[in-house]
Amino acid sequence: MSRFDLDDFSDLIERPDGGVRRDAEARREHRTVPPGALGRLDELGEWLAAAQGAVPVRQVERPRVVLFAGDHGIAGLGVSARPAGGAERLVRAVLEGASPVAVLARRLQVPVRIVDMALDCDPGTLPEDVVRHRVRRGSGRIDVEDALTVDETEAALRAGVAVADEEADSGTDLVVLGDISVGGTTAAAVLVAALCGTDASVVTGRGGLAIDDLAWMRKCAAVRDALRRARPVLGDQTQLLAAVGGADLAAMTGFLLQCAVRKLPVILDGVVAAACALVAQRVAFRAPDWWLAGHDSGEPGQGKALDRMALEPLLEQGVKVGEGVGALLALPLVRSAAALAAELPERPEDPEDPEDPTSGDTAPHPEHPASGDTAPHPEHPETGTAPLARPE
Repeated sequence: MSRFDLDDFSDLIERPDGGVRRDAEARREHRTVPPGALGRLDELGEWLAAAQGAVPVRQVERPRVVLFAGDHGIAGLGVSARPAGGAERLVRAVLEGASPVAVLARRLQVPVRIVDMALDCDPGTLPEDVVRHRVRRGSGRIDVEDALTVDETEAALRAGVAVADEEADSGTDLVVLGDISVGGTTAAAVLVAALCGTDASVVTGRGGLAIDDLAWMRKCAAVRDALRRARPVLGDQTQLLAAVGGADLAAMTGFLLQCAVRKLPVILDGVVAAACALVAQRVAFRAPDWWLAGHDSGEPGQGKALDRMALEPLLEQGVKVGEGVGALLALPLVRSAAALAAELPERPEDPEDPEDPTSGDTAPHPEHPASGDTAPHPEHPETGTAPLARPE
């Protein structure tokens, strides 16, 4: 199999249609609601119109939640409140409809897809459609060893691309992207610190299930040690993901890049999705134009990554549970923006005022006859001047 060349994405990814966005902005100027009165909803509607290449914007009819799952060896250091290798239980809760994302998705009628990339469990215990893209069982302990081999990293990137193609081909028109992992926020913090040039303590948060101070210090130390291993390979994003990422993070990176190629908009969830987006931005600088930041999770690494990509979160509800929940909460906001942009009527044109002396429809005042210095206009021989246009 040929090597997976991330550099190809830089040429393949285009920006959303700027002409369509200008058309959407012009349409907004003529709506009954004054410009600016709807705040960011106007911007959202125009962003979605540009992504779709359509004015008026189409409603989001077939969204899907896509969650990449994996266990990380770094969790064995006690950097998470969950036990190492515990992501399988989180996956089962989603499949059984007992997790927050499952409840919200059911209420919003959005299907959820789980993609196992590196769960630390027997693949035979999970449905085939969940495990068919798995690269390995768990990822390496990134403070002392690589998370993956280069071949495994490329396999994960290819899997992410394949999942994006499957979604685009099936008619999905917007993706809510999240992760299910134990130890994933530690790997994400390393990627953000490496790509933003910051220290471990600046990007290390306490995770979805909050850790205590001792665990946070262990997590900072793990990020610091992994960061030493990340810096020498910063120029090669495949090598970076192999050294300090993981199969789930590599797959999410490939997924985000291919979604931009296929012009499929994505709402990002928490720090793991943001870290993968930051890697993808390094590969193709136009790619972030296809993504929205669903919410602010409070994780410092997420804030740092979003700031670097100039993405502003849509919601700030303090949601830390992960699993795509915060991004899914933003979906009704995006749908509302699309509905308003498409369905609000335009202002009727003001009829010409017959009393307006500038309209050109009235005869000249007898005390002020038209000057004979100008040739009469063929349509208005009496006045000798062309009619003035009524200001809009």
